[in-house]
Amino acid sequence: MTRLLPRLFAVLLAGAFSTAPVKAEVRLGNNVFIGGHNASNQTFTSQRRGEYYLYQGRPAHPGCAWRDNRDGSRTKVCHLQSKPH
Repeated sequence: MTRLLPRLFAVLLAGAFSTAPVKAEVRLGNNVFIGGHNASNQTFTSQRRGEYYLYQGRPAHPGCAWRDNRDGSRTKVCHLQSKPH
């Protein structure tokens, strides 16, 4: 019985964590700057994602663009040049 108890506990613990749906949301509030660029008042979820890439020099394709993903979500991809502080 003592060998069975840790295994049973591990199975119950794994079952409890796997059944709960995970939902995350990131809200960027006022005065949020990424690499010196204003990223205020944006919300990202599992269906609306964001990727920010910072470069020391000028990026090949500067700016932001929306990309469609295979799962139906969209990703805002930004290639930005880091501004000095």
